[in-house]
Amino acid sequence: MTVTELAPRFFLAAVVILLVCRTVSWGLSRAGQPPVVGEMIAGVLLGPSLLGLLAPRAEAALFPTALLPVLYVVGQVGLVAFMYQAGHEFKSHLGRGIAGTALTVSAAGIVVPLTLGVGLTLAARGRVAIFVPGVSSAVSAAFVGVALAITAFPMLARIITERGLAGSRHGSLALASGALDDLVAWCLLAAVLSVHTGRSWPVIEAVGGAVLFAAVVLLVLRRFLDRVMSHPTVGDETRLVLTVAVLFAAAWFTDEIGLYSVFGAFSIGMAMPASAQAERVVHTVGFTTRVLFLPMFFTYSGLNTRFGLFGDPVLLLFSLAAVLVAVVGKFGACWAAARIRGESQVTAARLGTLMNARGLMQLIALNVGLQAGIVNRRLFTALVLVALVTTVMTAPVLALLDRRAASQAPEDAEHPLEEAPLNAG
Repeated sequence: MTVTELAPRFFLAAVVILLVCRTVSWGLSRAGQPPVVGEMIAGVLLGPSLLGLLAPRAEAALFPTALLPVLYVVGQVGLVAFMYQAGHEFKSHLGRGIAGTALTVSAAGIVVPLTLGVGLTLAARGRVAIFVPGVSSAVSAAFVGVALAITAFPMLARIITERGLAGSRHGSLALASGALDDLVAWCLLAAVLSVHTGRSWPVIEAVGGAVLFAAVVLLVLRRFLDRVMSHPTVGDETRLVLTVAVLFAAAWFTDEIGLYSVFGAFSIGMAMPASAQAERVVHTVGFTTRVLFLPMFFTYSGLNTRFGLFGDPVLLLFSLAAVLVAVVGKFGACWAAARIRGESQVTAARLGTLMNARGLMQLIALNVGLQAGIVNRRLFTALVLVALVTTVMTAPVLALLDRRAASQAPEDAEHPLEEAPLNAG
């Protein structure tokens, strides 16, 4: 397919993707789900799980193989914009007294589901066709464990913002814990890829590159962005261009070192100063780009998901077991860790619920594993189910916890962050 043939295909696919995602998001919003959940589900519906099942020729015509790399790249732009905005929002809600609890919750939320995921995968060896020929069982098991340990930090940030939880203690703890969780999880994923390739360089590159990147952001880019936003002779268009250049450079670097572009984008969002000029730039970059381009990523992932494979009862059983392990491992571990740190029952339950969502980041990890040859279509589909279930359940569980908290005594209700005891951190 030539470039001139590909361009009109892309525009037609974009129209369908945007309209379907918006329609599904609107429908699910009536059930209390955030728009990004609707976009994730719409992406699956546009793939072989529904559209390909009902109208395979229409799916093939709408999403030809040559179009998939374009959807992937455009989707990355949406992801970067999404995380840039999330990083800026996270910075505005940082508070004292949460570091120790966030570290404990993050550690528990990684170790427990990772261990359970490895155990489940090894137990499935020889019983479920989720292993890629030539890939060791240990690598496959480690990948599943890392995938279950991931928290959907971008989606978590969006849920917290849309529900007005950013100023609450459990919202701030979830943001901090989720950021730490995913940073460690991506380093672990780099280690899995290192073992798979037989080379140690990827994990060294990821850890060393992360340290170098953090130093550059703190010592150079933060000051540069502050000067750009405050200088009286710099116009809004110039501010926008320079910020996007820094944002894309950060996304490129963190992609190259194996931590993925979203972490570079998140860091630049945090490095933005607090000013009216910066707010305009963040809104311009984040809102339009995210709304138009992020659905492309969900569709790309949906095209690799085949729920028709669940006709195999063994794979279905494995998938349901993975969902159970994911929920027990992440929610249970984060809840227990928060309680050990002295958080209230309400805060711990809400924190565990938010950390249990995996949607976007797990989809990213699955695509990385698929491209690296570690994951086959069966395992990909099983883990997509985990991502969907754990993310969709977040909003209704939070609503249930809110109703329960409202019916309890006032002293048991959630307190704002600034009223929380500082000794909890």
